[in-house]
Amino acid sequence: MTSASAQVMSYAPTSQDSFLEYSIMVTPEQQQDAASYVMPERLRRTEVSYVSNQAPGTIVIDTGNTQLYYILGNNRAIRYGVGVGREGFTWAGTETVTRKAEWPDWHPPVEMIRRQPYLPRFMAGGPGNPLGARAMYLGSSIYRIHGTNDPTTIGKFVSSGCIRLTNEDVQDLFSRVNVGTKVVVLPKSGVSREIARNAPTSRTVTSAQPLRVQATGQQAMNLSASSLY
Repeated sequence: MTSASAQVMSYAPTSQDSFLEYSIMVTPEQQQDAASYVMPERLRRTEVSYVSNQAPGTIVIDTGNTQLYYILGNNRAIRYGVGVGREGFTWAGTETVTRKAEWPDWHPPVEMIRRQPYLPRFMAGGPGNPLGARAMYLGSSIYRIHGTNDPTTIGKFVSSGCIRLTNEDVQDLFSRVNVGTKVVVLPKSGVSREIARNAPTSRTVTSAQPLRVQATGQQAMNLSASSLY
C-alpha cells in the first residue's frame, strides 16, 4: 500500500434535495482550502472544565454548539469540535458504542441511497472513504461517530445524522473509547454546561497515537462525501 494525501469532495445540488450532494469532482481550489484551513479555537481538541453528572468515560454530544465532550470526571472533559446533522437530520437520545472499526468500509444505508441513488453501494476503507480513519457505531442505529478528511465541515450542520470529527481527533477519541461506552446526544436546543471555557486550566490535548493514512488505487481517489455522514 502506498501513502496518499487526503482530498476534498465537491458537490452539486439536486431537485430532490436542496442540500449539496455527492460528486466525485475534486478541484484544486477545494484541496487547497482544506490544506490551509485553520480550525477555530472553540473546535480544537482541548481539556476543559465541564460540569456533568455523567460517569467518566461517557461521551456527551452538544449538538447545538457542535462540540463533543469525553467525560474525565471531577468536572473535567476533553472537548472536540464536531460536524452534526443538517436541518431535518439532527437527533437526540442515548446510545451505546456497539462496535469500533479502523479505516471502516462504507455501505450507504438504504435511506441514503433512496435520496442519492447514484451513490456507490460499497466503498472499501481508506482516506477516500466518507467514514474516515475510525468509526464508532451507535447501538443498532444507522448513526456513527466517525472521521473526515475535510476539516472545513467541523462546526457545521452538514451530515445525514452521523457525528464527525477530523481524522486526527477521531483517532484520539477512538483510543479512549471502549465498546459499551454510553453516548448522550443533546438536542439542538440542549444546554451544555461547560465552564471556564477560556480559563488558564484549559490545555490542548495531544493525540494518543500518530495518524497513519494509507490507500491504494480507487481508495486514493478520495470520495470523501462531506454531505453524506
